[in-house]
Amino acid sequence: MPQRRARPTSKNGSNGRDGRTSGWRRTPAPPPAPSPKPPVSAADAPPSEPSDAGSVVQAALYRDGVRVSAPDTLADTFRELREQPSGMAWIGLARPTERELLSLAAEFDLHPLAVEDAMEAHQRPKLERYGETLFVVLSAARYLDTTEEVDFGELHVFVGPDFVITVRHGAAPDLSAVRQRMEESPELLKLGPEAVLYAILDAVVDGYAPVVAGVQIDIDEIETEVFRGDPEVSRRIYELSREMVEFQRATRPLVGMLHSLMAGFAKYGTDEELQRYLRDVADHVTHTSERVDGFRQALTDILTVNATLVTQQQNAEMRALAEAGFEQNEEIKKISSWAAILFAPTLVGTIYGMNFDRMPELHWVLGYPFAIILMAVVCTSLYVIFKRKDWL
Repeated sequence: MPQRRARPTSKNGSNGRDGRTSGWRRTPAPPPAPSPKPPVSAADAPPSEPSDAGSVVQAALYRDGVRVSAPDTLADTFRELREQPSGMAWIGLARPTERELLSLAAEFDLHPLAVEDAMEAHQRPKLERYGETLFVVLSAARYLDTTEEVDFGELHVFVGPDFVITVRHGAAPDLSAVRQRMEESPELLKLGPEAVLYAILDAVVDGYAPVVAGVQIDIDEIETEVFRGDPEVSRRIYELSREMVEFQRATRPLVGMLHSLMAGFAKYGTDEELQRYLRDVADHVTHTSERVDGFRQALTDILTVNATLVTQQQNAEMRALAEAGFEQNEEIKKISSWAAILFAPTLVGTIYGMNFDRMPELHWVLGYPFAIILMAVVCTSLYVIFKRKDWL
């Protein structure tokens, strides 16, 4: 990080930022004819008159690692920072408005592209340098036990020679705990904005540990559900796989970002102890990234195993249906065979049972024995035929 720059001196002799030009300026529209004064856009509003920021979570000024004040508004923060030549401002915002970001851009000379990214959010983790200001985008994560889901939040950090601005989009991370930790370590906070950046990075990376533990439990449960044949497990695998893709996008770029940051710390002669802390964060990020890669591969394998088991189950069901159909056909064959056998004597008996006087065999002495023998011969013949065809 570059050395802390000297504050420009205004015409009235006070230390201020009035002589600084901001890269984030809009050309004001020409004034309408009836109006004596041209309209002033939000970007051209004086930096000392920002609106009372409802999204300002907390703003504080520090000197030598100790908090000296906690202004309520951005305007008060700007004013008090001008009055503290050796102070550092730490401003925390949550989902700020465009006007608030524009006032910060005008006061701290933030680059337009960085401000635009902070406004729109939905950025991938990255580290960029604009002059003396570092712009860092982080993706924080937290595990929700009630819904067994991973919730992601986006954090933008502006780090300058005498200020740190955090713009949070989402519930994670809990920067109030980071601020409390730093205020309890004045020796670390005294190292300046670089120390605050380290603490934020450390908090984001530490927040990944409960997520990794929760996902590991989910994967263990999914493996049990897969072999138990739970029909809803495929959907759970898919949803968790999508979360791991997003988790991978959050952690993988951090490895390169931290190495670049460590190189910058070494280049600008940042405190050696702080460099060691940053290397420790880089080690944790590498470990987490490897675990996430392993989770994604494990979910892919589980999905393949689940598809195989589902296919086997479907084949078994189809085989069972085929066997049931075969058994049913065998039963139908038997029933049909016996029905045909019994139909022959029924036909003969029905014919000779008709009430007609003039029938050739009606008064024949051998008519009855002949009918009985005929029934027996037909039934025996049908039985032999069906038996040879394995219908009986």
